[in-house]
Amino acid sequence: MPSNTELLAVAKRRLYANYKPAPFVVARGKGCELFDLDDERWLDLCAGVAVSSVGHAHPALSRVIAEQAATLMHTSNYFYNEPNILLAVELTRRTGMDRAFFCNSGTEACEALLKLARHHFYGLGDKGRNRIIAFHNAFHGRTMGALSMTGTPKYREGFGDLGGVTHVTYGKIDEVKKAMGKDVAAVIVEPLQGEGGVFPPPTGFLKALRTLCDENGALLLLDEVQTGLGRLGRFLGSDGLGIQADAIALAKGLGGGFPIGAMLTSEKVAGALPPGTHGSTFGGNALASAAALAVLKIIDDEKLVEGAKTKGEALGKMLDELCAEIPEVCECARGEGLLRGLVLRDGYVARGVLPIVQENGVLLTAAGDRVLRFSPPLVVTIAELEEGVRAVRIACEQLASGDRSSETMTAAKPAIRS
Repeated sequence: MPSNTELLAVAKRRLYANYKPAPFVVARGKGCELFDLDDERWLDLCAGVAVSSVGHAHPALSRVIAEQAATLMHTSNYFYNEPNILLAVELTRRTGMDRAFFCNSGTEACEALLKLARHHFYGLGDKGRNRIIAFHNAFHGRTMGALSMTGTPKYREGFGDLGGVTHVTYGKIDEVKKAMGKDVAAVIVEPLQGEGGVFPPPTGFLKALRTLCDENGALLLLDEVQTGLGRLGRFLGSDGLGIQADAIALAKGLGGGFPIGAMLTSEKVAGALPPGTHGSTFGGNALASAAALAVLKIIDDEKLVEGAKTKGEALGKMLDELCAEIPEVCECARGEGLLRGLVLRDGYVARGVLPIVQENGVLLTAAGDRVLRFSPPLVVTIAELEEGVRAVRIACEQLASGDRSSETMTAAKPAIRS
């Protein structure tokens, strides 16, 4: 078997250099642990950016994937398949939505939201209603449509955008009101901004958006790619807030590591994308659908939504204590459930601090320039969360003592949605 060093040399020659991975090659995983080719162990508290919701190599998920792969993987959307129909039933039942469209990623699900909103009003004969209101710091994906809705200009540098999107400040309902008009097809919003820096919304903000959309005849679109599937301690991040979206994007944790995305819609917009207007070659294939069904069952059987709430509260308390202990490095902690951010003081850059945490055997990701993001598998234990926070504490103590490398103090590159 090749070593880390040997394969890293090959990777640097052959892989396209649009990413900047950590300098080791993952060979296997179990639960919240990852092991590299040299059998070094890492505690994974990022879960593939909130993707590996039930941990690595969960036996029930692995078994279902193997069995389905040996039965039927793909037929195209010219034909129905049983797992896909059953998955649509499960997702609509759990969310109160009416219809499901399947794709392969969160970016594709958000792209579908954009097309749905514009084509809905086109079909009604209101061809001038096609503008979208989105938010600064929002992240909706990397394809040109999703990128246009993404609210951080540096992501669009050198690419441009499709136009027709107005960005306003997240949480500021007055700015949304000013931007609203008869040409607005929809408002798209994350129930908690993940990639932008783990920003929860002000109380009542999403409900106010729903009311404003209703008053002006616009659609409300929710990007639940990172916040859905129990991540915030409830099945959808928007659950319990007294709102129902017109359409929702899901992905990441839905497949537990197997690629799948979904757009769920109300019956109101069920006819917005008739045959021939949108599609996905691999979307809704039997293998991905079976994997997602298995993930939903594991979430139920192991009470992972409830666990995300209680374990998330414990993690939040640990991070608050860390901020109190090392205030010269840690500004504050924020987030909900098992999506938490440790905000570093001005001058520190999260991507420069991550390697220091990694040296202590723990894997995290950055969200925005100054936020260390915790998005562990939902199966994480309190002991593992404690281990992760200890590693971060060691890194922060090192920084507080004056050990600041140039990398911890330089501008960070944007995080990437998988």
